[in-house]
Amino acid sequence: MKKLLALVLALTMALSMTACGGEETTTEETTEKVKIGILQQLEHVALDQSREGFVQALKDNGLVDGENLVLDIQNAQSDQSNLQTMSDRLINEGNDLILAIATGAAQTLAGKTTEIPILITAVTDPVDAGLVNSMENPGTNVSGTSDASPMAEQIDLMLQLCPDVKTVGLLYTSSEDNSVLQINQMKEILAGKNLETVEQTVTNSNDVQQATQSLVTKCDAIYIPTDNVLAASMALVGSVANEAKVPVICGEAGMVESGGFATIGIDYYNLGYQTGEMAVKVLNGEDVSTMPVETQKDFAYTINGEVAQILGVTIPEELQEFVITPAA
Repeated sequence: MKKLLALVLALTMALSMTACGGEETTTEETTEKVKIGILQQLEHVALDQSREGFVQALKDNGLVDGENLVLDIQNAQSDQSNLQTMSDRLINEGNDLILAIATGAAQTLAGKTTEIPILITAVTDPVDAGLVNSMENPGTNVSGTSDASPMAEQIDLMLQLCPDVKTVGLLYTSSEDNSVLQINQMKEILAGKNLETVEQTVTNSNDVQQATQSLVTKCDAIYIPTDNVLAASMALVGSVANEAKVPVICGEAGMVESGGFATIGIDYYNLGYQTGEMAVKVLNGEDVSTMPVETQKDFAYTINGEVAQILGVTIPEELQEFVITPAA
């Protein structure tokens, strides 16, 4: 961490000299660049926003890619062999810190190094995923932010918009620990509201169309957690469900923008930004093993206005400000 502290000091001195009219000194002349690796599990709106927020937080704190920062961004496209290879690369390249976006990426990285600080984001339960000992005191080389969603409030929103729902279809990827955890919690929530459930799982994106077509015949509404495979396939899910006039309640806003109906959930850009601020603290010498895993406190409604018209749902006046019209 001495190199990183030296960089911060060098930045401060350079800014001070410039402000005083002195000769400008570049960080390249005074210190090595900070190296940060990013491993993203796959590409979809929420994970992309997490990455963008993280990078912006670094920039706002004086760490700019191509100047005093070297970013190595890897996207595994949901391929396990890619996760393994890319994790090895990021570890062997001598990065000062690595960001893991989504549970699979985090687990792969954490299984390969106990030395390099790892920050996570878009991971629902880091304890259940085996990444930390506790949210309050991680006790490992891992900390970061959780994207735990307000699932009970999501079902309240569903019932407010679609009060006649009796059976909820649960659509998720069976191999995503993050999704299985959420679905188990959702079953309890729905049972508490005397709602029936029916489950449909997928193993990869090739299963999505058939699974959705099957599920819409068995339920009044569909719930999808913050599931990476389904988030990446949300346009297809939305197309099938909307044609059947079955509302889809989603785990996060990006899925609504891509064809779902409604949610109250995480702002992934802000969550990534929050993680970037934690990265700055680690680079300044804070011990990642004692940094509590953070969560987002403020959640936002998102309702797809075009889908509401297809479903024939009238949005209450108090929710009108949250209606969006997705870009074509």
